[in-house]
Amino acid sequence: QVQLVESGGGLVQAGGSLRLSCAASGRTFSSNSMGWFRQAPGKEREFVAAFTWSGMANYADSVKGRFTIFRDNAKNLTSLQMNNLKPEDTAVYYCAARRMWAANYDYWGPGTQVTVSS
Repeated sequence: QVQLVESGGGLVQAGGSLRLSCAASGRTFSSNSMGWFRQAPGKEREFVAAFTWSGMANYADSVKGRFTIFRDNAKNLTSLQMNNLKPEDTAVYYCAARRMWAANYDYWGPGTQVTVSS
């Protein structure tokens, strides 16, 4: 059974930083298989960051220059370093994973809350 578990969320002031981590178990994922999404209250879930199958890091325009995605294939881990956080970054952040070469993400973590105060 595949499980993804996020950690590292919390409350931070605007301008601060947080690092989210996601550990996968039950299946070995390619280093480019995992990504991050978020859902703010009253809004739909949106893409945040992920690697393309060619290995390029891809970011939502709203987080470019502030967020960095990392991967550790050996440990089945992905991390999201979030700097210069803004109140509009407040959301539940989800780790996701997809099968090799798939476009859609099939596996999701339970999410971790990130709250940025102004």
